[in-house]
This record gives sequence, structure tokens and C-alpha cells, in this order.
Amino acid sequence: MSIHNQGDSIGPDGAFAELFHQQITRRNVVGQLTGLLEKARAAGASIIYTRIAFAPGFSDLVPNSPLLQMVQQAGCLVDGTDSAAIIQRLIPGPGDAVITNQQVGGFGTELAGLLESGGIDTLLIAGVATNISVESTARAAVDHGCRVVIVEDACSAAAEAAHAASIESLGLLATITGCADIQWDPAAG
Repeated sequence: MSIHNQGDSIGPDGAFAELFHQQITRRNVVGQLTGLLEKARAAGASIIYTRIAFAPGFSDLVPNSPLLQMVQQAGCLVDGTDSAAIIQRLIPGPGDAVITNQQVGGFGTELAGLLESGGIDTLLIAGVATNISVESTARAAVDHGCRVVIVEDACSAAAEAAHAASIESLGLLATITGCADIQWDPAAG
């Protein structure tokens, strides 16, 4: 799963660039994700993207957290805009699933249905931000009964310390690995 890799979230000029872009660049998250997605496609794995986007005017935004309040104040992540789209280097391919949600985590009823209908019980999760959307999605996936693998070197947070703390916490719920350590089984799909 590729979590919230949209212009406003990870782009150099996005609404949250000041928070996330330095660590995204330093950790080479986009490069790592590009390679991870290429290998997953070559192995025939199902690729799922989650993106967070809201209707113009934010009628579907529930500002129940400081982060979502920031979205509303910045007027960002508006569905249909370039800055709410997945960035060009990570653009979904034919057959990839793209789930749009209005919550911090990517796990919701649409994702649960997709996993169940596809017989998917293991999720490799990567994206931004480790301590927010990645962690929220991973925790919900575990509660849903999935085996979760966090691809640590394809994730980042606003600060390295926040990323490290989240990875340490997730280590009790998920397998933590790096892109180079993933063994792709073409028969697994």
C-alpha cells in the first residue's frame, strides 16, 4: 500500500512541504517507493494507493484533529486538484486500486471490502507520514485481521525521531523491513 503520496503531502511545493519534504528528500522516500512499486508489479502483487481528498468547500471534512483543521485552514487536498493527486513519479498503473478517503488513516470500509474481495490478508505499507497515516492504517489493518509489513525505508515523518518512535511502536504489531529485504513471491500475487 502506498499511503498519501500526493502533491500536498509530499511535494516540494505542497501545503505540507514545510512539515514533511525535508525528511522525504533526506530518506529518499520517493525513490524507495518507486523501486518498491516496480518490484511489486513485476511480482504480480496487488497495488493499492490511498489518498486523502475533500470536496471543494470541505463539506465532507470532519475537523476533529489539529491535522485536519490544518487541511481546512490551508484549503488543501481538494479533490480534483493537481496537488491532491498522487505525484507523477508514483502514478498508479493499470489495474492498481486507488482509494480516496476523508480520514487520517487509509483503512476504511472501501479498503476492507477490497481486501476481502481480493483475498488479500497481508499488506506491505509505505508512505507518509510514518507516525500519522502509516501508523493509523497499519493499526486498523491489524485490527481487521491482516498481517502487516511496514517498509521502513519507504516511509518518513516530519522528524526522524517521530519516524523512529513510530517504527519502534509498530514493531509490536507488524513486521518491520526494508525495500532490499523483501522477498517477492510471484505466485503470491
